Amino acid sequence: MSTWLFLRGWAREARHWGDFPAQFRAAMPDAEIVEVDPPGGGRFYAQRSLLTVESMVEHAREWLRARSTPEPYHLLGLSLGGMVSLDWASRHSGEVAACVVLNTSLSPFSAFYERIRPRSYATLLRILLERDPRARETAIYRLTSSGEPKPDLIAAWTRYAIEQPMSRANALRQLVAAARYRAPPEPPAAPVLVLASAGDRLVDPGCSRSLAKAWKLPITVHPTAGHDLALDDGAWVAAEVRRWLRPS
Repeated sequence: MSTWLFLRGWAREARHWGDFPAQFRAAMPDAEIVEVDPPGGGRFYAQRSLLTVESMVEHAREWLRARSTPEPYHLLGLSLGGMVSLDWASRHSGEVAACVVLNTSLSPFSAFYERIRPRSYATLLRILLERDPRARETAIYRLTSSGEPKPDLIAAWTRYAIEQPMSRANALRQLVAAARYRAPPEPPAAPVLVLASAGDRLVDPGCSRSLAKAWKLPITVHPTAGHDLALDDGAWVAAEVRRWLRPS
């Protein structure tokens, strides 16, 4: 049995993984999955979001210790969750067995206009200012997925936004934390797999390529998926992870 920690990205919570945990278990039957929420999101929505990636790591570690979740951890992080995963693996190497990052971006390896594409700025502003949860979740879907919005999924996301709302201030604080984070020059001791999406409209997929080149990491790019790679093709992600960990 291996313990996998799933960490989502900006303004998302554990329930936004949707069908992906089941798809992952189908490929990795021995995986024990723990979906980690950040301060200010999901089960911790009433808390204030933290302003550094490092403090997000410490919050998760404390929560896992309280749950007596066994180490070592396998980390799988999407976007901001990828930054959290890599910082965790870098600073607490003894706790991490492996790390998979999806469509993440790191300073100093990528410029700010690659980490968030300029054509997304107006959409992000509308998302932050939008008061109607359904309209906001629809806008997030259109920005992060390469597919057409699915009414049932948008309805579920709208329900999450009502039940455990992320405040505008907390969403902004997460953006600040992501912008401030600077990766160490050397890769973590644990093995790292980089997965990216050619159809990402939010983050330039070149960010993943730059990270892989700087740290000499294996990378695979999905030809059509959007930023939310686990949503657009979770089965592909699970298969790539299995292939990486258990090469034939």
